[in-house]
Amino acid sequence: MSESSSSAGEPGGLADKQDVKPAGGTPSSRVLQAELELNVHLRRLTFSEPVRYIYNPLEYAWDTHRCYVERYCQAGQRVLFLGMNPGPFGMAQTGVSTCTVSTCGGVLVLEVPFGEVKSVVDWLEITGEVGHPPDEHPKRRITGLACTRSEVSGARFWGFFRKLCREPALFFQHCFVHNLCPLIFVSASGKNLTPPELPEAQREALLALCDIALCQVVEALGVSMVIGVGKVAERRARRALSAAGVDVRVEYLMHPSPRNPLANKGWEAAAEAKLTELDVLSLLSSS
Repeated sequence: MSESSSSAGEPGGLADKQDVKPAGGTPSSRVLQAELELNVHLRRLTFSEPVRYIYNPLEYAWDTHRCYVERYCQAGQRVLFLGMNPGPFGMAQTGVSTCTVSTCGGVLVLEVPFGEVKSVVDWLEITGEVGHPPDEHPKRRITGLACTRSEVSGARFWGFFRKLCREPALFFQHCFVHNLCPLIFVSASGKNLTPPELPEAQREALLALCDIALCQVVEALGVSMVIGVGKVAERRARRALSAAGVDVRVEYLMHPSPRNPLANKGWEAAAEAKLTELDVLSLLSSS
């Protein structure tokens, strides 16, 4: 059985930029430090079939991810939206957090959660260099901010908040968006694999490391609520934060993935109702 390593040294000098540890004790510097430490641990993991390729946008898209965190992670934020792991046409291309959905064709990765390219470039105004993982599936190439494929989950997520808040400053005054796991897993056929599809022992070793980093991020932000986008993210956050004794409220928001039939019937309406129930909508519209 072949094994794939999660090591993803960044071509083009981006790995060297990661060696510079963020200075200071600001929320953004503490989040970046937690992610750098997570990267060190993730490089030591190996994965067997069905995993054949592993992409870590926190390595090759560190420039754009750091831009996102330094620009939008700030003191006073009360809500953390938590995705599970990157989508191949979102965070994989941009470094901004995204949801994971199955795809075909090329891959765009930016390290921004729910990082659908148009939203990342036009609304969040994220810039930076996006490199490549050391080993890419020929059908899942990283094209970065030049990617023309849209990530449906990210487009729905950021599009909803763009309509609600108009300007990103209002959203990020109160909220931040983060992914539990930064890795993307691809099979030999090019299929996008989610963490639940990994062999159990390897999945648990991976998520145990991600749980530790999540607790560090929550404590760095000082948020009072974590909203898991999708049941998997919500359950994992609840388990990890409770086990670590982190006193924070954990809630659930329906995942906007096109794989979700309920989301396809009207994700925005469902999100509006849920966030109204959680008093998040009033928080964003009252500023």
